[in-house]
Amino acid sequence: MRCPFCSADDDRVVDSRTAEDGVAIRRRRECSACSQRFTTFERIEEVTLYVVKRSGDREPFDREKVIRGVLAACKNRPVDDGAAIALAASVEESMRLFGRDVTTEEVGLATLEALRELDDVAYLRFASVYKGFEDANDFARELRNLEKTTAPKSKS
Repeated sequence: MRCPFCSADDDRVVDSRTAEDGVAIRRRRECSACSQRFTTFERIEEVTLYVVKRSGDREPFDREKVIRGVLAACKNRPVDDGAAIALAASVEESMRLFGRDVTTEEVGLATLEALRELDDVAYLRFASVYKGFEDANDFARELRNLEKTTAPKSKS
């Protein structure tokens, strides 16, 4: 590491600790030439996740697009913005586990599955747009599928 004071290349690490909730490592260094101390941070360089669209175009994964879609589906529902943000983060994390480019279909299905756990109405709203519902029969079919996999709500 180059000293910011004298530009010497020789230093030693005096102290190391995690920073930013474990995302980075903070290192306190001392220059061997001028004895000045300075701080450096190490972070993992994440590989960009790409989404392959139906047209074949590739674009970087945009978590904000997922958040906007989830917030639209959750409008006027008892779901806070933090839950939508956390859902989008979990979708991105699950897509990164594929270790390759993902398709819009994979992103959409992962979002649907996460919404199924979050809110039934938001799930149906998102499914209606994602799956391109054309009439009430599409809603009825999806509702039957939802009821098959959702446990009955307890009366309390």
